Amino acid sequence: MHDLIIRNGTVCDGSGSPVRTADVAVDDGVITRVGRVGGDRGRTEIDADGHLITPGFVDIHTHFDGQVSWDPQLTPSCWHGVTTVVMGNCGVGFAPAAPERHDWLIGLMEGVEDIPGASLSEGIRWEWESFPEYLDAVAAMPRAIDVAAQVPHGALRAYVMGERGAADQPPTEADLERMCALVREGLRAGAIGFSTSRTLTHLAITGDPVPGTFAAEDELFALGGVLGAEGTGVFQLVPLGAGGEKVDDPLGEIAWMRKLSAVVGRPITFGLFQNDNDPDGWRELFQIAEDAVASGADLHPQVAGRPFSVIISLDSTHPFHKRPSYRQIAHLDAARRRAAMREPALRERILSERPVGSDPRSALFPQGYERHFPMSAEAPDYEPAADKSFDALARRAGANPEALIYDFLASDDTSGMIFRPLLGYSEFTLDPIREMLLHPQAVLGLSDAGAHCRLICDASTPTSMLTHWARDRDRGARLPLEFIVRKQTYDTARLYGLRDRGLLRPGYRADINVIDMETLRLRAPEFVFDLPAGGGRLIQRADGYAATVVAGEITYRDGQATGALPGRLVRGTKSGPVPR
Repeated sequence: MHDLIIRNGTVCDGSGSPVRTADVAVDDGVITRVGRVGGDRGRTEIDADGHLITPGFVDIHTHFDGQVSWDPQLTPSCWHGVTTVVMGNCGVGFAPAAPERHDWLIGLMEGVEDIPGASLSEGIRWEWESFPEYLDAVAAMPRAIDVAAQVPHGALRAYVMGERGAADQPPTEADLERMCALVREGLRAGAIGFSTSRTLTHLAITGDPVPGTFAAEDELFALGGVLGAEGTGVFQLVPLGAGGEKVDDPLGEIAWMRKLSAVVGRPITFGLFQNDNDPDGWRELFQIAEDAVASGADLHPQVAGRPFSVIISLDSTHPFHKRPSYRQIAHLDAARRRAAMREPALRERILSERPVGSDPRSALFPQGYERHFPMSAEAPDYEPAADKSFDALARRAGANPEALIYDFLASDDTSGMIFRPLLGYSEFTLDPIREMLLHPQAVLGLSDAGAHCRLICDASTPTSMLTHWARDRDRGARLPLEFIVRKQTYDTARLYGLRDRGLLRPGYRADINVIDMETLRLRAPEFVFDLPAGGGRLIQRADGYAATVVAGEITYRDGQATGALPGRLVRGTKSGPVPR
C-alpha cells in the first residue's frame, strides 16, 4: 500500500527526456516508483489520464521575506504549481535586523519592491534579530510550499554599520570582518546564498539607493569569499544597468563577476533583460558568461520568461493619477471612480490637465503610447503585436491615444488593465527571450513573486511558460514542453544546490503537479485588498492545475487549497535523492 499513487499520466520528469505514460507512487513524502504500479493500491489516488505530471516548480527569485510571517499559502505562487521558492533576493530582506532598524528595513523593501509599508508593519511579527533567528521564525510556521532564504546585503550593511552602512559609505576593516562573520553564520544556519543590488533603479522609500549599490570590489570579494570558504551558496545580484539605466561601462559589471566566481568557486546569477538603450547588448554578456566557464567561473544570466512589464489600472499607477481633477475623485472606490470619469465635463478637464507634483514612476508614461496595450479580460497576451498598441489603435481611428486609454480605464466593459512592457520587448517580439532561454548558461527567474504588488504580477510566469511557450505561441517558434518543464524544475533546483527535488524519479522529494494542458490558462490579473492593513496588490489565478503535491501531500485540488501545510524551511543545500 502506497501513500499516494498518481495513475496513467503523461510524465514529463524534469530531466528533458521525452514524455511517457506512467504512474507515480509516493511514500513518506518521497517518490518511490515511476512506471507501472500494477495492482498496488494507494491510500490516496489521483487519476491523471490525459493530464501532464511534472515536478513542482522551483522559483528562485521571489520577495516573500515579509509575507512568510502571515501567509501560510504564499499566494499567488502556490496557484501556479510552485512548490519551492527562494527569497532574500536583490540585497533586501528583514534579517539581520536591529530593533531600531525595523521601520528603515520596511521602507527599504517598500521602495525597492513596492510592497505596502503599512502591510509589512502590521504583518511582520519581528521574532528575530539575527539571521539564524529569522530562519527559526520562518521554520516555526506551517505553510503550503517550501521556502529557502539568502542573506541580503542591504540588511547586513545596516545592521553592522548603522547609518554609515545605510548611506553606502565604505566599511572599515572591522565592519567587513563582522559582515563576513554574519554571512558565515547565516550560511551555517541554512541560508542558500547571498544577494546584493547594484542597479540605480532600486531605491528605498526615501529615494536612497540600496546599501551595497556602490560597494567596492574588496567588499564584494570578501563577502563572496565566505561562500567559497564554506563551499556553499549562490551569489545573486541585480547588476548596474539591469534596470534599463544607461551605464558608461556595460561590461564592467560582468568582468568583476567573472573574476569573483573563478576566485571563490561559487556560482553567480545576475538579472539580465534586453533593454531599449542597447537591444543587442545582452548577446555579448551571454557570450562572456559562456566563455567564463573555460576560466573556472560559473556565471548564470537570470532571465525572465516574458517581458518585465507593469500593469496599469485605476488601482495602481496610471497616466491620470497626478492630474488635479482626477485627484478630487481618487478617494472613491474603483466602480464609483469609473462612473465619475465617464461624466463628459470631468473627462474633458482631466484630459486637458497636466500632472501636478513629481512622480518617480512618470517615466513609465511617455508622451507616446506605442508600448501600451489593452489587456483582454479573457486571455492576457504577453506578446502583443505593435499594431495592437493604443498608439496604433488611435492612428487607425484618428483619435488621441491618451483619450483611448482614459476611456478604456473608465469603462465597465473592459478588463481595466493595460500591459506596458518596460524591458525585454524592444522589437515587439519575444524572440530575444526565446534565444536567452535556450542559452546553456541561462537560468529562469525574475518573477519577483510577492513584490511590486501594485504594478507587476509575474508570479504567474510558471503557467505562462507552459501555455505561451509550449502550446499557444503564434508569432514565432515555440519551445519543447520537456525543455520548459526542466527549465523551471531541475535547472533552478540544481543551481541552488537543491538536489533532492526537481525530478520525478525514485528517491526525490514528492513535489508534483498534475496539469490538464488542454484547459490550462491564465486568468486576467485582478487588484485585491487582502494584505494586512488592507493593503492592495495584483494577483493572477490559473485554471488547469488538477493537483499540486508537496512532500507527498495534496495541497491544491482544482485550484483550491486542501488545508494541508507540509511545506517547510529548506536549510542549506541538499546532496541528492534519498536512497530507497
